[in-house]
Amino acid sequence: MRCQARTSNLFRALALLGLLGSLGGCSTWFSSSFEEPQVQLDKVDVVKARLLEQEFLLRFRIDNPNDHSLPVRGLIYTVHLNDIELASGESSTWLTVPANGFAYYEVPVHTNLWRHMKYVVRLLEKPDRPIAYRLDGELKIGLMSGRRVHISRRGEIIPGNFIPE
Repeated sequence: MRCQARTSNLFRALALLGLLGSLGGCSTWFSSSFEEPQVQLDKVDVVKARLLEQEFLLRFRIDNPNDHSLPVRGLIYTVHLNDIELASGESSTWLTVPANGFAYYEVPVHTNLWRHMKYVVRLLEKPDRPIAYRLDGELKIGLMSGRRVHISRRGEIIPGNFIPE
């Protein structure tokens, strides 16, 4: 009985030491030396394009400028094409970005552009004319009570570059 109590206390002490030791790495996520990761929309793949439903795969590149790996817990996003909302949602896929490295985070997106069909057709009538896009969102990083990094990117795409001849 006494041996079991010692083993139990030893196990608790080791678990506490392990927990305290892991907190040292977490503290760098909240310190002043922490640099926010850079997130950019790298690629958009069309998976399915039906009349009432379109499916895309958004591929984000996450660059980690820090000297420690960065756990990513998810992404909240909204993508606009000119003034229309193309897609919005939340992904809860986990990923670890290596220290001073990068990783790709892929998000499947389902949308229905039917209500905007006339507008989209007008945009595509001149495939050499650029179309503005905007990406807004938050990257959820860290473990348990981590932080959120705000994302805001603007740019232009040329539809002719994506339309096969």
